[in-house]
Amino acid sequence: MSSPDCVFCKIIAGEIPSRRIYEDDHAIAFLDQQPWHRGHTLVVPRDHVESLIEGAPVLADLGPAVDACARLLVQRLSADGLNLSSSAGAVAGQEVFHLHLHLIPRYADAPGLRNLINPQPTEPEELDAVLAQINGAA
Repeated sequence: MSSPDCVFCKIIAGEIPSRRIYEDDHAIAFLDQQPWHRGHTLVVPRDHVESLIEGAPVLADLGPAVDACARLLVQRLSADGLNLSSSAGAVAGQEVFHLHLHLIPRYADAPGLRNLINPQPTEPEELDAVLAQINGAA
């Protein structure tokens, strides 16, 4: 099930390109285009679900993707830690109304929650380099 106006549904369908790092029957994971930190990844369910509190409950189905991606990001990017975050509803800061979980690798040079949300303009070449490193090609 998808929504024709949803950007994440279009990414899942391949209508919008993405830098995928993982996919299974329930989820896909791809690099965020405006990462808070190097390697910031979004895990989204294949089916359109608005949020954690609206629509069908799918969080359990995303568990294997979250686990695999978190470990992959920390290992391949030599991260010192990782944050997992999701916003449910506009008042919580949700901007794309398709459930998504943020996996944010963290590094010792910017520790703590005060340094979590730090969007950085990122050139496509840098995102490609991160993808290559995650995929073991760098």
